[in-house]
Amino acid sequence: MKDVNIPNGVWPTMLTPFTNSNEVDYGALGQLVEWYIAQGVHGLFAVCQSSEMFYLSLEERVGIARFVKEKASGRVPVIASGHISDRFDKQVEELQRMADTGVDAVVLVSNRLAGPEESDEIWLTRAMELLDRVPGVLFGIYECPYPYKRLMTPKLLKWCADTGRFGFLKDTSCDLKHIAEKLDAVKGSPLKIFNANSATLLESLRLGAAGFSGVMANFHPELYVRLMERWNIETNTAEMIQAFAGPASLIELQMYPVNAKYHLRKIGLPLAIHCRTRDSSAFRENQRFEVEQLGSLYQLFKQQFITKSNVSV
Repeated sequence: MKDVNIPNGVWPTMLTPFTNSNEVDYGALGQLVEWYIAQGVHGLFAVCQSSEMFYLSLEERVGIARFVKEKASGRVPVIASGHISDRFDKQVEELQRMADTGVDAVVLVSNRLAGPEESDEIWLTRAMELLDRVPGVLFGIYECPYPYKRLMTPKLLKWCADTGRFGFLKDTSCDLKHIAEKLDAVKGSPLKIFNANSATLLESLRLGAAGFSGVMANFHPELYVRLMERWNIETNTAEMIQAFAGPASLIELQMYPVNAKYHLRKIGLPLAIHCRTRDSSAFRENQRFEVEQLGSLYQLFKQQFITKSNVSV
């Protein structure tokens, strides 16, 4: 297994651009990779739920991961999931194929290894077999909310940390008590915990979380980069950024990822708003206005508060 240190910071959950004829738009994807990197992100999480991975074929998932890794060219590390199958043998195949792309870590979806009625012991048994069947690979874990949310317990997470095979957890508990318990369980290990929730981000950083991996890094990643890099230096600015970031994240409830693609198109990236998970033709005028108004509010926020605090975003 290659020795990869997952850096602290902001890891966007990447979108997948599609053409209007429903093909993966690799030209737009390449420009999207460049945009994320230009915003200062510390890593890229490709082929995740924001990428519409449950609606991608295995060949598309593998192709996207390989493309993003090659396009990043070592400037930032790239992790990828694409772990969607129900059958265990199919999971082994898709995870090995993903590892063969050269990504820096392959991310397991926590709900794939056991059903909603199955115990943590069953999850552990399958995880142990999976590590044996896919050797030499650094793994991550994503508490994906679809098709059901399976949160990692501190006990299971400690086992993962103790194997030395895990370097990343995307936590979706939105619960600071749970995050604190998980952080305690992995203390001293290479397994880092990244918060997906904007509203609790600053407090989770104070507890020891490694960073942010969430939807809103598709809207204003540079704001999260500044929060990550300055939260314990410019404390007043960090509080202001947090006060903006939490309410702004409510835009996620309004036709995501269509609205994120619309936002990126408005700021100049060549993305169609077509999605496989949502009917983009149902994206209403008021929802477009919401995206545009959030963008205007963000620019005003930067001008009035961040710039005056001598923290350029």
